[in-house]
Amino acid sequence: MEKSCTLLVHFDKGTPAIANEIKEALEGNEVPAKIDAMKKAISLLLNGETLPQLFITIVRYVLPSEDHTIQKLLLLYLEIIDKTDAKGRVLPEMILICQNLRNNLQHPNEYIRGVTLRFLCRLNETEIIEPLIPSVLQNLEHRHPFIRRNAILAVMAIYKLPQGEQLLVDAPEMIEKMVVLELIRKVCRTNRGEKGKYIKIIISLLNAPSTAVIYECAGTLVSLSSAPTAIRSAAGTYCQLLLSQSDNNVKLIVLDRLMNELKSSHRDIMVDLIMDVLRALSSPNLDIRRKTLDIVLELITPRNINEVVLMLKKEVVKTQSGELEKNGEYRQMLIQAIHSCAIKFPEVASTVVHLLMDFLGDSNVASAIDVAVFVREIIETNPKLRVSIITRLLDTFYQIRAARVCSCALWIIGEYCLSLSEVQNGIAIIKQCLGELPFYSVSEEGEAPDASKKPPQANSITVSSRRPAILADGTYATQSAASETAFSPPTIVQGTLASGNLRSLLLTGDFFLGAVVACTLTKLVLRLEEVQPSKIEVNKASAQALLIMVSMLQLGQSSVLPHPIDNDSYDRILLCIRLLCNTGDDIRKIWLQSCRQSFVKMLSEKQLRETEELKAKAQVSHAQPDDLIDFYHLKSRKGMSQLELEDEVQDDLKRATGEFIKDGDDANKLNRILQLTGFSDPVYAEAYVTVHHYDIVLDVTVINRTKETLQNLCLELATMGDLKLVERPQNYTLAPESSKQIKANIKVSSTETGVIFGNIVYETSNVLERTVVVLNDIHIDIMDYISPAVCTDAAFRTMWAEFEWENKVAVNTIIQDEKEFLDHIIKSTNMKCLTAPSALDGECGFLAANLYAKSVFGEDALVNVSIEKQADGKLSGYIRIRSKTQGIALSLGDKITLKQKGGS
Repeated sequence: MEKSCTLLVHFDKGTPAIANEIKEALEGNEVPAKIDAMKKAISLLLNGETLPQLFITIVRYVLPSEDHTIQKLLLLYLEIIDKTDAKGRVLPEMILICQNLRNNLQHPNEYIRGVTLRFLCRLNETEIIEPLIPSVLQNLEHRHPFIRRNAILAVMAIYKLPQGEQLLVDAPEMIEKMVVLELIRKVCRTNRGEKGKYIKIIISLLNAPSTAVIYECAGTLVSLSSAPTAIRSAAGTYCQLLLSQSDNNVKLIVLDRLMNELKSSHRDIMVDLIMDVLRALSSPNLDIRRKTLDIVLELITPRNINEVVLMLKKEVVKTQSGELEKNGEYRQMLIQAIHSCAIKFPEVASTVVHLLMDFLGDSNVASAIDVAVFVREIIETNPKLRVSIITRLLDTFYQIRAARVCSCALWIIGEYCLSLSEVQNGIAIIKQCLGELPFYSVSEEGEAPDASKKPPQANSITVSSRRPAILADGTYATQSAASETAFSPPTIVQGTLASGNLRSLLLTGDFFLGAVVACTLTKLVLRLEEVQPSKIEVNKASAQALLIMVSMLQLGQSSVLPHPIDNDSYDRILLCIRLLCNTGDDIRKIWLQSCRQSFVKMLSEKQLRETEELKAKAQVSHAQPDDLIDFYHLKSRKGMSQLELEDEVQDDLKRATGEFIKDGDDANKLNRILQLTGFSDPVYAEAYVTVHHYDIVLDVTVINRTKETLQNLCLELATMGDLKLVERPQNYTLAPESSKQIKANIKVSSTETGVIFGNIVYETSNVLERTVVVLNDIHIDIMDYISPAVCTDAAFRTMWAEFEWENKVAVNTIIQDEKEFLDHIIKSTNMKCLTAPSALDGECGFLAANLYAKSVFGEDALVNVSIEKQADGKLSGYIRIRSKTQGIALSLGDKITLKQKGGS
């Protein structure tokens, strides 16, 4: 009566379970009760009971369960029940089981798929297995190795059945393709001399029809070989997968492989494939497009820049169709990419600048601003393009609708209109876009024929002599004697259809733009004095500019707008009026020369920062003085293929340049060792903490300092914060004065300071009770998750406005120098200062700087430092932190509070 089963269960037959009780528990909704009932049913079946009445109950109430323990017990139950009748034919009710197994083989959970595949290894009924074979074969290409491993075992078990060769004709070939890669990896790691022979096998497998096999082959080639032929084959395979796969997640993984594995170590080979990588821009996903552009921008060279820019121009033209919702964001990314290309290779600027200037009036303000900034930089770095850019800008200025874009375009017009015709056209364009003056008017309603019929209105006046009258808005009106004239409230004059963008923006109350208009007109009039010999024309232009400025001031002080002009804009416009009325040589030099010199200095500093960042990214490696040097030309080449020779050369180069050596690993490891117990404790423990992107590995060394054997020694850990212990370490037996390495994995779900605490529990033969040794807490630092990053000022301001979490920390430090305090904060928070060094120069007693960092989870951390030096020499102010999530804002604030005093 005994039945074979892979699970050995002890069961006391003296207390048999009643089938009805098991049935009631299975029909209930409580998961623990179902688990106990399934265990009892399996025990009864293993001890000779048949329990046929439970089958339908299990099919109805146990099959739909999603609990993993119940599913595992269900597979054990299905393994031991009778599936055939007395004649060896499969029972008809097994069809229900077959459908459930097919669903499990396609289940999204990897565990359920894996245990179901393992269960198929123990089935002998061909009628049940045959409809499941397509699902089993699909799991051979699953991304998770646990499923692929069990799928291979299932294929092997099916093939060994009496009719297995008919069910799976090509099973040996399929298994060979899956297993051969892992075998080659192991052989090459143990015996590097045989590597060249096996790499040729891997290259031949790149033609396999399975995409999973192709992907694994490419990864194996990159990990085992540095030969250009092998790397070129792997890179070509990645590009092929990038284009053939429709799953966006697969494309992102492939792009990560291209960026992390190949771009940094094999840039020369990737440069040749840059156009293949660019074809990934056909995907509508913005994340894929952004990663693709990031890779391409680091691979551009003088040899391929023209092809890349031509491709980017075609993509920009495609975004004008407006078929997709996010065309504006994609266009902005393309414009930024073209900007980077034009800065690195100025010779291509002439081919793109005029195309991009068509987007100055783009409805997407962000992309229009990027175009304006691009034009501003190109016109300075490429003097040959100045005339064509100015001409095109003056022709398309009326199309601009965004105030910030108008401000940037006006600055360009004021700085780079140099010839007489350009200056005159610039003044004319501004006048045309402002429209007719004044910007508002007070209309006169006329005389009242009869005072009794038409009584005076609220803002009408009656005078008996000629004198000025002050209206409600502060303006003057002259009245003649014995007349009654009614004045309506001041109204905005919208202007004719020919009047353009500047007027409409000014009438919305944007007086910052009005101040920019005043400054631009001032620069143009001052330059007109230099290029125009006729004083009459100069005076005429100056008078027109003064009239425009006065009209803007009147508009700002009138009641037609809901908000009056701000003080800064008022002072700026007033300064321009005074300057045009009385110009000195020193003032003229400041306005016509110093502004552009400051801009040139800003561009130089930007270029210097980018150069420093590139140097910081470059890998600096050194060879040890006693390293072995192999002379390639003196080696025996007998029996070596070209691929093996290339691989030998690359290995020699790596060894000569020290790429195989990781400097500072030992020192860093010592710094990350934490003592968990005291030296006087019977068990000494210390941990080496390794922080990866999404998990933490604790490598704990436990030493038995007693003369007794410690039994059931267990490392018990608990976490606080967004940390989760993956699995509990097992129990160990520790001999006297011996040690044990225990590893624990902890998952990290967000950028937040967490705490790991716990104890070591063990037993000895002399003491019946368990001994507990409490461990020191392990604090996981937020600095392990964030790294310095760079973003544009516009992106920083956008994120600062959007992020909802802010932590405001008051400055409390013993440091008395502003720059020293800023450097201390930057070092303590592991952030990047976005503020240019020139903006921090000088001794004014004030300092404001923006810091930026990015976490491994893609979270942005923004910090603004604003400090002031008091009369007593102490620093005061605030450090404001903003982020999208609460954890990073609070954790970074706690870190700054702890570190800002400069003590540690």
